Amino acid sequence: MRRSLVSGLVAAAVVAAGTGCSVSAAARAALAQSIPRSQLAGVSQNLAGTQIELVYRRPTARGRELFGALVPWDRIWSPSADSATRFTTSTAIEVNGEVLRAGSYSLWAIPGESEWTWVFNSQARVFHLRHAPDADVLRVKSRPEPAEHVETLTFDFPLADADSAVLRLHWGRTAVPLRLRVKRAP
Repeated sequence: MRRSLVSGLVAAAVVAAGTGCSVSAAARAALAQSIPRSQLAGVSQNLAGTQIELVYRRPTARGRELFGALVPWDRIWSPSADSATRFTTSTAIEVNGEVLRAGSYSLWAIPGESEWTWVFNSQARVFHLRHAPDADVLRVKSRPEPAEHVETLTFDFPLADADSAVLRLHWGRTAVPLRLRVKRAP
């Protein structure tokens, strides 16, 4: 019901704007509420013929203290908003030296002050607060690094070579790398 009401108000606002009529405060508010604050984003990298892709929603710091506060230490967390980060690899790869089979996974983290645990979960499309530990397929450790402030959560590939890359989460003044390598056939 709410979605159809918002859709109707948004449509009315678009029509009114196109005809030169003024847009009501209610229509402007409905339009503002229909746009998610955490925007959808994606990043991909090809490594030796393997396609790696992440799809996530980008929360913004907005002056908040992040790790150890908004995101508690030593508790499972989705580095995304509204839906868990989805990690897809077209072939088997190594993540920090451990094998991850081809497929799509939700990606979770357990932030710690000096070490993070990254969790790959077979339930690829899930709400960002519904981690199912029984579906975890891989856990690896990484050390956080100090970094320049980034307001909006970002995943990127700051280093990509022929068959390996570094995937990095960067938010606030924290960056956490994952080392990826294409698993070579024996």
